Amino acid sequence: MSYDALKARYDAAGQGHLLKLWPTLSPAEQTALATQLDNLNVERVNRIYKTAISSEATTLDPNVPSSVIEPLPKGASDSVGDAAKDKEWRRIGLEAISRGQVGVLLMAGGQGTRLGSSAPKGCYDIGLPSHKSLFQYQAERIARLQTVAENEFNKPAGSVIIPWYVMTSGPTRRETLAFFTQHAYFGLKPENVIFFEQGTLPCLTMEGKVLLDSPSHVAVAPDGNGGLYAATRSPLSPSDKSRTVLSDLAQRKILYIHAYCVDNCLVRVADPIFLGYSISKQADCAAKVVPKTHPTESVGVVAYRDNKPSVVEYSEISKEQAERRDESGELSFRAGNIANHFYTTAYLNSVESFEEELAFHIARKKIPHIDMETGEVIKPSKPNGMKLEMFVFDVFPYTKRFAVLEVERKEDFSPLKNAPGTGSDDPDTSRRDLITQHKRFLERAGATVKDGVEIEISPLVSYAGEGLESVNGKTFTKSGIVENVEELDVLV
Repeated sequence: MSYDALKARYDAAGQGHLLKLWPTLSPAEQTALATQLDNLNVERVNRIYKTAISSEATTLDPNVPSSVIEPLPKGASDSVGDAAKDKEWRRIGLEAISRGQVGVLLMAGGQGTRLGSSAPKGCYDIGLPSHKSLFQYQAERIARLQTVAENEFNKPAGSVIIPWYVMTSGPTRRETLAFFTQHAYFGLKPENVIFFEQGTLPCLTMEGKVLLDSPSHVAVAPDGNGGLYAATRSPLSPSDKSRTVLSDLAQRKILYIHAYCVDNCLVRVADPIFLGYSISKQADCAAKVVPKTHPTESVGVVAYRDNKPSVVEYSEISKEQAERRDESGELSFRAGNIANHFYTTAYLNSVESFEEELAFHIARKKIPHIDMETGEVIKPSKPNGMKLEMFVFDVFPYTKRFAVLEVERKEDFSPLKNAPGTGSDDPDTSRRDLITQHKRFLERAGATVKDGVEIEISPLVSYAGEGLESVNGKTFTKSGIVENVEELDVLV
């Protein structure tokens, strides 16, 4: 697009100031800025800003009735623990996997900054005896599940594929790709691991004007994990604009998607029980949740807001609501959100039709930027602008058939959020929770594990405790790493 065409377009959008320093730029800088502005949907940015500001004003307006927040209604949720139901859900989910109808979407755009690492979070080693990264554990769970589906549904070896769509961010994409390449995709076929990038949005002034972070570059920030939806429609590479995550799902005839965040070492990737439950409920979208540990736990809960499914932040619930209990004595608002979701691909394709109605969340920040008069960098001492982001659960209210499955925290959720030594949600608790789960796998199979003995079982050996029948009656007295089931005998 020519300079004149760009200027006309940006003037019309009220963002013409972005070209004010154009005469001072070198030809290379002019090309870089023109390319960025040409690719930026500035009209959409303006709409997002207006919707976000309007939504925030409505929320804060004392004259507008506040939302009615209610617990999940009866029938909207179920829980694991009934052996017969769990078995049937597992069968349904595993059958869908065996037919090649299931894909996995991983939100892996974050860096391990809080963990003292600049690497992508999925590269992190939580200190297991094997020193496997989070990425490797999740890859091996996929590999094992493919084998389990083949065995249980009499499919040829290597015929069942669960494609893995890995959402990175600008800062993590290159390093994530290099990590997968260095580790030979952890045994998965590279053509079945598809990388795509979380989107960004320009940083804005409080008045909605786009900021520059250098005279030839727009300041941008990730658009939140809810940017997942727009990212599935974006080209996978600049050289092939036609191929997107959604087109790849269609080509592979994928009907169901499991989406999750990278920082949970216990995540059951493509969990057949969750898939089977969601399919049996004919859900468009479903959430896996864990019970809150106590009324004041600072976690969002899946609930109903104005008769629509939603995630309600802990700060939005009154003390009375947080402490309320149902007739069984359980907390009424207990469905802790763990960013673990099911979608039909039809639903993922439909998000574009209502995405314009979603209000992005405003985060007011100190944003370094260029003074448009002098071209100097300004580093503000107080918030001067805003970053806009969407959350992955913002689509819940638009779901026609929504379902919730409550699972056990100790089997499904141990997030990695904090620096080593914090004492909660840190590498030590992640390691402990995973090793303790492996001990339960052995004990449920009929083995005894002596106190102090730590056995790490590779996901390639067992996805969720299956395949360990040979340990029945054995007592384990030695710690160790098990990469195939025969190695267990050495630890007796």
